[in-house]
Amino acid sequence: MTAWHNLRRRVLTPDISETKVAIRGFHAKSAAAVERLETVGRSFLAGYGAAAATGRPADVEAELEQLPELYRGFAYEGAGMGMAVLDGLPTGRGGHVRSLLDGPGADHVYMVYVGVGWAMARLPKFRWSTLYGPDPLLRWLLLDGYGFHQAYFKTRRYVYEQYRAPRAPAVVRGPAWHVNQVIDQGIGRASWFVCGTDPERVAALFAAFPESRRPDLYSGAGLAATYAGGVDRTELERLAELAGPYRGQLAQGAAFAAQARLRSGLVVPHNQLATEVLCGTDVATAAAATDHAREGLPADGDVPAYAIWRQRIADAFSAHTRVGRRR
Repeated sequence: MTAWHNLRRRVLTPDISETKVAIRGFHAKSAAAVERLETVGRSFLAGYGAAAATGRPADVEAELEQLPELYRGFAYEGAGMGMAVLDGLPTGRGGHVRSLLDGPGADHVYMVYVGVGWAMARLPKFRWSTLYGPDPLLRWLLLDGYGFHQAYFKTRRYVYEQYRAPRAPAVVRGPAWHVNQVIDQGIGRASWFVCGTDPERVAALFAAFPESRRPDLYSGAGLAATYAGGVDRTELERLAELAGPYRGQLAQGAAFAAQARLRSGLVVPHNQLATEVLCGTDVATAAAATDHAREGLPADGDVPAYAIWRQRIADAFSAHTRVGRRR
């Protein structure tokens, strides 16, 4: 890597202090939980920095494949953001996210899409047209990433003040109610970090939101609890108990995480534990449920295919969770 690449990496990459639990004002449940969440943040920035340095997928892969399996997916999420930022720069030549997805990011497609959503939050709106997400179903994950970013960095406004933009971001075509639902999924995922992986705090936080927003918040929390972890069996069981009527959405989020982990070959013991508790099955079966739910999806209409997909997944675990989706 040249001196120019090192300079570009330093200039474009956010400061590591932005991932510190104390700096963010997040709950510190325990030293172990803080270490996990901060390592997630460092891994994300490692991926972002690798992308920002050269914009070459081969260089990204060479650096990120050295990271532990537990954290590597977060690094690819960061790489997705970094490539999207390069695409969105006024002097950018474009094609960076495309090349990542066509190469080493293919197996990390879910995380890359979410990372592109992070870039959406950092780029001016007139550059949103540069955001690349060719899959019409997974493209909704850009809004999940956007919601996570806003809740993570603008926690007071988006989490505690429950802010919703008066106009839904027009990155993915669809009804405003569904755009907001997917953003809430990202806010719920970030809330797992805000609450320091403490199920009691997560449930108390969500209880303060309007009932209509809670299903999507719990979906995001289920995804984060399964993918990122930071809890033991007892805490996972407590999370499921506290979710109450939203256990179906909790399981749906966990199944998303299982699919992302399995496809990328990054399954770790915690993922198995979380899907066992939240979905009542193993990672492979939970992931398969997301594939089965994609079969025969209708074209987008009054209800987008992504909403139907998520509902089907929640329904697949209804015998275990004893709930259904409410809108």
